[in-house]
Amino acid sequence: MTPPTPGLGRRLLCLIYEVLLLTAVILLSGGIATGMAGLLGISVTPLLTQTVVLLVCGGYFLVQWMRNGQTLPMKTWRIRIETRDGRSLDAGTSLRRLFLASLGYAVAGITILWALFDRDHQFLHDRLGGTRLVSLATVRPEPGDTG
Repeated sequence: MTPPTPGLGRRLLCLIYEVLLLTAVILLSGGIATGMAGLLGISVTPLLTQTVVLLVCGGYFLVQWMRNGQTLPMKTWRIRIETRDGRSLDAGTSLRRLFLASLGYAVAGITILWALFDRDHQFLHDRLGGTRLVSLATVRPEPGDTG
């Protein structure tokens, strides 16, 4: 049995949490890149800082998705990413998803709009990348149910 797809509202709340977390990661990695460049006597250019920030942010997602299929916001909202056949993501699948998601969000959020019309309500980058988001929310027992 395929686990259910989390509702769009829950996924959007998870996305907001992800943006807040990424803001901190961007500020921290940009600050570290600038500080390290200063210590090494390297002229800091926006390109250098942007490269470091992109590598750190991309690395964050890749490691989390391959390790347990969840980032911190996904754990909080009880959502997991997996392949269409229920397996954990490998490096290639994670890279493909990261690339497609970045494009989908950059192009007017088309990946989110897609979920409104997709037969399984998946984001466009998941549909194209061979992945899916599944809900880990448990069913609450009925009152008086002992197990």
